[in-house]
Amino acid sequence: MTYFHENKIQETLRKRTVTLSDGTKLPCLGQGSWHMGEKPGAKAKEVKALQIGIDLGMTLIDTAEMYGEGGSERVVGEAIHGRRDNVFLVSKVYPHNAGAETIKIACENSLKRMNTEYLDMYLLHWRGGIPLEETIEGMEALRAEGKIKRWGVSNFDTNDMEELWNNENGSSCATNQVLYHLGSRGIEFDLLPWQREHRMPVMAYCPLAQGGTLRKQLTTHPVIKEVAENYQVKPLQIALAWTIRNNHIISIPKAVQEHHVIENAAAAGIELTKEEEKKLDEAFPPPSRKTPLDII
Repeated sequence: MTYFHENKIQETLRKRTVTLSDGTKLPCLGQGSWHMGEKPGAKAKEVKALQIGIDLGMTLIDTAEMYGEGGSERVVGEAIHGRRDNVFLVSKVYPHNAGAETIKIACENSLKRMNTEYLDMYLLHWRGGIPLEETIEGMEALRAEGKIKRWGVSNFDTNDMEELWNNENGSSCATNQVLYHLGSRGIEFDLLPWQREHRMPVMAYCPLAQGGTLRKQLTTHPVIKEVAENYQVKPLQIALAWTIRNNHIISIPKAVQEHHVIENAAAAGIELTKEEEKKLDEAFPPPSRKTPLDII
């Protein structure tokens, strides 16, 4: 059994979608770009990798002004040139730039780096010292101007989300992007249920635990290896498929090697059985109590 046929991958990603609260449907797999734009010699390869991903159906691309201090956004800008209408573009603002006025400047700078007139989604990268109500005000002003279509947050725990939600226009938050992979399941205790209840999908960054380096068992554990052999795929593909086992999570793995991009996209075609999920739960148990939000 193989999952590498391009047309099949495209068809699968068209079908396996996650719906935002405004009805927008997005593929369950997108593309991250952390560490892109840091090495000039790698730029062409990074651009090509993102374009291959877009062609396969991973049309959501996530970046941030922090990544390479704008370098990642420049790479993304090149990758989406001539195909902007086919891409759902996400970027993130530094907390210290998230004031009512400074957020406008930061957003405009991001737009210039990517040579686009708007972002499909703009996220507060993590919570800083600027009051949430001020950031919300700035986000809503950008939306009114058409510079962003919608906004959200990143690295917010449940109490942060509740506080955000209780602010005026806080319920306009479209997503919360957090660390989530088979070896880091803390959000399942209360944050994930909270977001489901409020019809707010999770965007999972580092769903492969940085290629398994954060949790080596994702590539070596006998249960993952056994399941991977059943599907004739690699262990990390099983780990990625696990993150999108329901319709509430968008995973955004990052890849630069062409074969890694294809493998990531192909993971959308792996639908784990309940028995396989149970085995993975036994190997990587879900949380039994509240734990601090995992952040890298």
